[in-house]
Amino acid sequence: MFTQTNEITFKLPSWISDYTKEIDTLKDINDRALFVIEASRQNILNKTGGPFAAAVFEKDSGALIALGVNLVTSQGLSTLHAEIVALEIAENKLHTYDLSGNEKIEYELVSSCEPCAMCFGAIPWSGVKRVITCAKDEDARAIGFEEGDKPKDWRISFKNRGIEVIDEVKRAEAKEVLNFYLEDGGEIYNGTKS
Repeated sequence: MFTQTNEITFKLPSWISDYTKEIDTLKDINDRALFVIEASRQNILNKTGGPFAAAVFEKDSGALIALGVNLVTSQGLSTLHAEIVALEIAENKLHTYDLSGNEKIEYELVSSCEPCAMCFGAIPWSGVKRVITCAKDEDARAIGFEEGDKPKDWRISFKNRGIEVIDEVKRAEAKEVLNFYLEDGGEIYNGTKS
């Protein structure tokens, strides 16, 4: 007889509470980038998932809304990329599926790496008005991750949808974390074992 679960949930690592308890606002985008890069490092050190982190901030004030980390391996769910986790937490916290719904506040997503194909597709639906990335797609691919097919001009696609993109913010620091993950023996997971 066919059975199916009626609920899917995921749990954030316990270290996130301590990591974020002193953070309220980060005014500078470089500080926001370093914040997510360090979260990606903590995810490695705590063995709670892949080497990626993302956060949703109020674009102008820099108020932290949500921090997400990659939970693919620890939760056993292929879609739990850091960007998806951060967006879902922010939407849940703000009680909306549309982060563009507030006329007074614009939100941004800061990610330790460029979005993969899945996250590229999900980001515009979230309603964020700016995306800030650190490491490049090629940096993730260099350690073995398969990022999927997305347009080479993905930034233009976002721009055409009203989403500003700032990339390569603190790229060297983010790339260092990716390399650390590989050196630490982190699992390189891909949908296909190619």
